[in-house]
Amino acid sequence: MSEFFSLSVSTVLFRPYVFIFLLMYLTAAWFKVGARKAVLFTLSAWVIAYISESSSIRNGIPFGMYCYIPSTTGRELWVCGVPFMDSLSFTFLSYASWSTARALLSPSSGRGLGFRFDSESNRFSPGVVLLGALLFMLIDVVIDPLSLRGDRWFLGRIYYYPTPGPYFGVTIANFVGWFVVGLLSLGVWGVIDRRLADKAQTPRPPALDLWGPALYYIVLLFNLSMTFYIGEPNIGWAGVFMFLPVTVILAFKMGGRAV
Repeated sequence: MSEFFSLSVSTVLFRPYVFIFLLMYLTAAWFKVGARKAVLFTLSAWVIAYISESSSIRNGIPFGMYCYIPSTTGRELWVCGVPFMDSLSFTFLSYASWSTARALLSPSSGRGLGFRFDSESNRFSPGVVLLGALLFMLIDVVIDPLSLRGDRWFLGRIYYYPTPGPYFGVTIANFVGWFVVGLLSLGVWGVIDRRLADKAQTPRPPALDLWGPALYYIVLLFNLSMTFYIGEPNIGWAGVFMFLPVTVILAFKMGGRAV
């Protein structure tokens, strides 16, 4: 038990940025959907991510075949061959992608920091779930090539593809797997959301509906910045241009203008 506690503390200290993102997500989700749903969302997303990663390193489904390098087993928590922080990151990326999809598709009012969703009834509509899964996959198009080069920044080299893929070493199967996992995670969240009726309204802080999209772009900018920092401008600019249309549409939406 003491070893588990020690490794848990070491994991936070070793990967502080992951837990900063996680804390931002938990705060946003707590106010947005309530504590009970936030906990269930987190647990379900982590379980789906963990099972998917555990399956992929053994049989290649759904992300394709890749291998973790257990070089940090004494410095951070691993769960049966999978770094805990890696599967944990799927939770806040799922929420950030879902929130951004809602910002793009939901009826809205207000501008800038006064941006609000006009309706809560369609928050897990098919369109929002599909776009959320697509945005979930799209952010990995920036994250994975950078993570693959973790030995050139403080992440460290934690995995590799036995057969490098065509997108800066990343396989197409990996991106397909991210879309599938995003779709499954948000689909499960939709079921949880519908079955657990809100008994009380949690006070809504200002600009609450912007917290999720803000987290999405903070994670995106962090990864793009690290990509340029390690001297990979081709990967960085590919990510910038890939997200340019999404960013422009979101900016127009927040500005109260039709797109």
